[in-house]
Amino acid sequence: MADWSTMVFMFPGQGSQTVGMGSDFFQASSIARETFEQADEILGFSLSALCFNGPEEELNDTINTQPALYVCGIAILRVLLAELPDAKPAFVAGHSLGELTALAAAHALSFEAGLRLVRERGRLMKEAGIQRPGAMAAVLGLEADEVRDLCARASQQTGGALVLANDNCPGQIVISGDDPTLEHGLVLAKEAGAKRAVKLAVSIAAHSPLMESVSADFRKAVDATHFETPQMPVYGNVTAAPLTGVDAIRDELGRQLTNSVRWTESVSAMVEAGAQTFVEIGPKDVLNGLLKRIDRNAKGISLNTTASLEQFVREQSGG
Repeated sequence: MADWSTMVFMFPGQGSQTVGMGSDFFQASSIARETFEQADEILGFSLSALCFNGPEEELNDTINTQPALYVCGIAILRVLLAELPDAKPAFVAGHSLGELTALAAAHALSFEAGLRLVRERGRLMKEAGIQRPGAMAAVLGLEADEVRDLCARASQQTGGALVLANDNCPGQIVISGDDPTLEHGLVLAKEAGAKRAVKLAVSIAAHSPLMESVSADFRKAVDATHFETPQMPVYGNVTAAPLTGVDAIRDELGRQLTNSVRWTESVSAMVEAGAQTFVEIGPKDVLNGLLKRIDRNAKGISLNTTASLEQFVREQSGG
């Protein structure tokens, strides 16, 4: 039987998208179908067709990726709650874009308001990538403090900007910045003994100063969005602490585009607060892969197919 007092629902960010995402839920559940159809109507185009059929290049465009992951996460969550109406985790959290899905899951904003905000976030981040092109890279095998130091040195030596963007788990860091500085940072990372230092297939420098050009516009969109106090603690990426009220949510989201995702610290803080089981709700199992590196004792469950959800429901129902 479920012990919801030790459970976390967590929602992934970009990198978890895949062509076909959510299609089995759409086919099997009227609730999922209604969610995707509602999203199509709100956005004015068939996001569902893009999720289910691609093309991959279009799905991977950040303006589409972000709402696709948001809608897929909420669709799966709604199917779960229809099967387990009393399901109420102790905490929710989301990685980068997933933080908005988590806020919707905690009833801090409506599905429609969240979708409109997510779409605007993707649009603005794409625009920032055009205004100030940048790149991101994964650095494996170095500690966060080492990576922060080499980012600072690379920035100083080139006059550019390079920062630690995502502290995903011990030994897996993502850096972000302008191309020349990032290339220099990769050289410094290899010199420092990184196991791997490789550029990612993205055209934006998320969670870096290169997003500053659109952060004021995103803050305006956040300020225009109606929020409520979350019904359970939502751990923020910027603070790695619970967002307890509307002011904290607005402040967090306003800073999120240009600040680091402190995922390792967020997960560790939830474990410290009593979390034991982490349920990833989305198309893949990326966050559970990170979980194993953050806390070996934490249990990870991925709800990314109808079969995995049905099994989870059986287990929580005592079947």
